[in-house]
Amino acid sequence: MGPLTITLLIVVALLVVFFWFAGRYADVLWYDQLGVLEVLLTEWGAGAIMFAIGLVGMGVPLYANLQIAYRARPVYAKLNEQLDRYQQVIEPIRRGAMIFVPAIFGLFAGVALIASWQTVLMWMNSTPFGETDPVFNLDVSFYIFQLPFFRGVVAFVSAVVLLSLILTAATLYLYGGIRVTGREVVISKSARTHIAILAGLYMLVQAVSFWLDRYAALNTLSGRWTGVLYTEANATIPGQGILAGAAIVVAVLFFIAAAIGRWRLPLVGTALLVIVGLVVGMVYPWIVQQFQVGPSEQALETPYIQNNIDATRTAYGLDQIEEINYAAETTVSQGQLRDDADTTANIRILDPSLVSPTFAQFEQERAYYQFPDRLHVDRYEIDGQVQDAVGSVRDINIAGLGADAQSWVNNTIVYTHGYGLVTAYGNQRGPDGQPLFIEGGMPSEGALGDFEPRVYFGQSSPEYSIVGAPEGSQPAEFDHVSGADGATQTYNTFTGEGGPDLGNFFNRLVYAIKFQSEQILLSEYVNDESQILYDRDPAERVQAAAPYLTIDSDPYPSVVDGRLTWIVDGYTTSNKYPYSELAGLQNLLEDADTPASSLPPEVINYMRNSVKATVDAYDGSVTLYAFDETDPILQTWQKVFPSTLKNVSEMSGELLSHIRYPTDMFKVQREMFARYHVTDASTFYNQTNAWQLPQNPTGGEASQPPYYLTMQMPGQESAFSIYSTYIPLTNANAQSRNVLRGYLAANSNAGSTDGTVADTYGKITLLRVENDNVNGPGQVQNIFNSNETVANQLNLLERGGQTAVLRGNLLTVPVGEGFLYVQPVYVESTGETSYPLLRRVLVAFGDKIAFQPTLDEALDELFGGDAGADAGDGGVEVTDDDVPVDSVPDDTTGTPAPTATTPPSGGGTGTPQEQLSTALADAEKALEDRTAAYASNDLVAAAEADQRLTEALNRARDADSQVSGTSATPSDSPEPTPTT
Repeated sequence: MGPLTITLLIVVALLVVFFWFAGRYADVLWYDQLGVLEVLLTEWGAGAIMFAIGLVGMGVPLYANLQIAYRARPVYAKLNEQLDRYQQVIEPIRRGAMIFVPAIFGLFAGVALIASWQTVLMWMNSTPFGETDPVFNLDVSFYIFQLPFFRGVVAFVSAVVLLSLILTAATLYLYGGIRVTGREVVISKSARTHIAILAGLYMLVQAVSFWLDRYAALNTLSGRWTGVLYTEANATIPGQGILAGAAIVVAVLFFIAAAIGRWRLPLVGTALLVIVGLVVGMVYPWIVQQFQVGPSEQALETPYIQNNIDATRTAYGLDQIEEINYAAETTVSQGQLRDDADTTANIRILDPSLVSPTFAQFEQERAYYQFPDRLHVDRYEIDGQVQDAVGSVRDINIAGLGADAQSWVNNTIVYTHGYGLVTAYGNQRGPDGQPLFIEGGMPSEGALGDFEPRVYFGQSSPEYSIVGAPEGSQPAEFDHVSGADGATQTYNTFTGEGGPDLGNFFNRLVYAIKFQSEQILLSEYVNDESQILYDRDPAERVQAAAPYLTIDSDPYPSVVDGRLTWIVDGYTTSNKYPYSELAGLQNLLEDADTPASSLPPEVINYMRNSVKATVDAYDGSVTLYAFDETDPILQTWQKVFPSTLKNVSEMSGELLSHIRYPTDMFKVQREMFARYHVTDASTFYNQTNAWQLPQNPTGGEASQPPYYLTMQMPGQESAFSIYSTYIPLTNANAQSRNVLRGYLAANSNAGSTDGTVADTYGKITLLRVENDNVNGPGQVQNIFNSNETVANQLNLLERGGQTAVLRGNLLTVPVGEGFLYVQPVYVESTGETSYPLLRRVLVAFGDKIAFQPTLDEALDELFGGDAGADAGDGGVEVTDDDVPVDSVPDDTTGTPAPTATTPPSGGGTGTPQEQLSTALADAEKALEDRTAAYASNDLVAAAEADQRLTEALNRARDADSQVSGTSATPSDSPEPTPTT
C-alpha cells in the first residue's frame, strides 16, 4: 500500500474512533446531568471486566492448546498429499492464524459476557430471602442470585474446553498427531495425552452441570405446573445425581488414560455414560410418568402442587390477600345506598378511554398540542374534599405543525414543550355533557393552585430540543396562547437544568454527530447558555437511572408540591423463584386498554413494586424512592448503587397523596389469583373453582381492564382503590356462565403524612361472592343491550346515523350489600370533527336497570325513587336532554308491554289553517338550524333544533288533522280506517 492509502486508512480509523467516542461522551454528559453517572460507570465497568474475562478466558486457553498441539506434532510423520498441500497453504500464515483464531473466539465470548453484568453483580451482592425451598432446603437467594451465576460459569468453561478440544484435534490432524490410514486411526502419544486431559476436563464440567441441573428443576415448567413434581423428585433429580457421579468416573478414566496411554476404559465409560443418560434422563422418567403417575396423578402430585401453590402465592404477593365472604344482595329497596354515601358520591362517570377527543376539543387550543388516547385517573383535595379526577398533560406534538411550519428552528428551538395539566372531575358532568374541568386553560388556571405548568419532559416530546438563552435576550421558545381569541402568543426561556450544556464547541460537535445535524454547530440560536434536552420520556429516564427495574406501562402526571410531576412505578422481577409459576408479562398485562404488542416479552415468577420514581416535567430530574425496603432484590441493588435511592421517609405528604397501587402490579396479581385463589391442592388440580377475568363487555375478546375508584369495601374506610372482577373459568368447548364469582380490590391510598405510608396502603381484599345468581359484567351488558326501552332511546340518540352512541366503561361497585353496575353513555357526531359528550347513564342492581341523563337520577329510579345517597352529578341542570326518557320497566329480562299513546292535541292559536302554517314555518326554521349546527359540529345546538323540529311537526300534524276533520296518530303513517 502506498503512503496515500495508508494515510486514508488512518484517517478513516480515527474518524470511526472519534464517532464512537462522541457517542460515549454524550452518554457521560447525559447521565452526569441526570445525577446518575454512577449507574453508567458501574455498568460500563462491569461490562468491561466481563468482556476482558471473556476475551482472556476464551482466547488464552485456545491459544495455549493450539501451541501445545503444534509443538507436540510428530516431526517425521508421513501425511497424505492433501494434508501436505494444506500445510503448504497454511504454514505462511500459521503464526498469525494461531493468534487470530483464539482472538476472534475471545472477542465473541467477551461480547457475549457483557450481557451478564447484572447476573455477576447480583451474585456478588446477594441478599438472603429468609425463605427456603421445600426440596433442598436452601435459601431462595441461592436460586435467584447464585445459581444463575454458577450455571453461567459452567456454560462458559464448558464452551472453552469444548472449543479447545475441537481446535486441538483439528491442529493435531493437520500436523500428523492424528493420522487416518485406511481403517486405522493412529494417534501419537502426546496427542493422546492432550486430548485425554481435555476430555477429562470436559467431563468434570459436565458433572458440575448435571449437579446444578438438579436445583434448576425447581424453576422448570414440568407438565402443567412450574417446579419439581413426582417424576422430577423420584426420577429426574436422582438421575441427574447419577449422571454427575458417572461423569466424574469417566473424567477420572480419561485422566488415567492420559497417564498410561490406554483409551479403552474411558471410551467404554463415555459410551456407558451416554446410555445411562438416555436411561435415567429420558426412559426411566417416561416410565414413571406413564405407568406410575398417570394412573394416580392427583394423589401423587398433590404435595408437589401444594408446593407450587404456596410458592406462587408468596412470590406474587397473593398470600397477603384478605378474603371476605359476600352474600351479594340482588333485590332493591328505597334508601338502600344510605350507608354507601361516600362511594356513590365518587362513582366515576367520566371514561378516561373515551374522553380524550373531548379534552382536545375544549382544551387542546392548537394542533401542535395533544392529549394521549387514554387519560389518567388521579385524585386531588379540593375545598377540603378529595376528588377523583381524569386528565393528562397538554403535551407538545411537532407532527401537528403545518407542512410550511416544519423546519429545524421550529422543531428544535421554538416548539420545545407542552403546557399545563388539564383535569376534570371524574364524578361530575357539565349541563351539556362535557367534562367539568378542575384545571385547564392557557395560562393554566383552576383549583390546583400555582404550579410550574411547562412540560419539557413528556411522553410525546420531540427527539431533542435546544433551550436556554443569555439573560436579557429575546425568548425564542413558544410558551402558550392567551386572550379571548387566542391571538396573544407568549414566549419563554428555559431556566432549569434539564440537559447537557452546549456552551462549548466540543459539546456542540459531539451532539451534532450524535443527532447527525450540522445546525447544532452552525445555528445562531445555539449559544453559551444553551442546553440540549433528549431522551425525555419519563419511563425511559427512570429505566436509565435504574436499569434493573421493570417499568410500569402507565406513568401518570400529578401536581405535587408546586411542580408538575410524572409518577412512575418500578418493579423488581425474577424468573428464578423456586416452585413459583412462570408467566409471560405480555399475557398477564394485556387487556382491552393495553395491547400485547406494547408490552415487554419478559417471563417472570416473582414481582415486587419496590421503587416509586418521580420525573419533573419541567427539568426532567429523576428521584427514586425505595418503596419496598424488605425486598431482597432491591436490597441487593442498593449495595450496587448505594447513592441512587432515597428512603420513603423523604417522600412528601403531597407526593404520597398521589401515589397509587400500580396498574401493572395489580394486573399481574389479578391474573395469577384467578387460579391461585384456590389453596387446596386437590381442588386446584381439578380446576373446579378456577376463575377468569371477564371479557371487556363493550366489545372485543380482550379482558376487561382494572379501574380506579374511590369506594368503601365492607368493614373498611373509603379509599382510592383499583379493582377487578372474576367469573367462572370457561373451557373452549364449554358454555359460558357469566356470573360474578369474586371482586378483587387493592387500597391505593398511601396517606398524606410526610415520610409515612398508610398502613392500609396495598391491602388487597377479595369479596368472594356466595350468591350464584349475581350477574357478571358481560351478562349486565347483554341486559342493557337487549332491553327494548333502552334500545329505543339509544336509537333516538343516534339521530338516524348522524351521531354515534359510545358505551363507556362498565364499572362494578360494591354498595347496598350487593353490586351496582354503572355505565356512562356518550354521543358523538359522525362528522369529520367529532368528540363524545355524556348523554345518559345506565345502572343495574340485580336484574333491575335504569337509564337516565344523570347518575343521580338513574340511582333514584333504580331504588324506587330514592337511592338514599347522592351521586356526584346530583343537582346538575341538564340542557342536552332532548330525547324523552321513559322509565325502564321492572321486567328487564323480557320485552316491555306496549303502552297506550294519547293522541296529541293541536298547539298554538288562531284557526287550524293558521296553526298549520305557523307549525310548518317553525319546522322549516328548526331544520335549517339543525343542519347548520351539525355542519359546525355543535351537538348542543343540534339537539335543541331537533327538539324544536319534533314539536313543530307534531303541531303540524295536529293542525292538519283538524283542517281535514280527522284525528292524527303519533305514528309516521295513519292507521287504515275500516270500510263498511
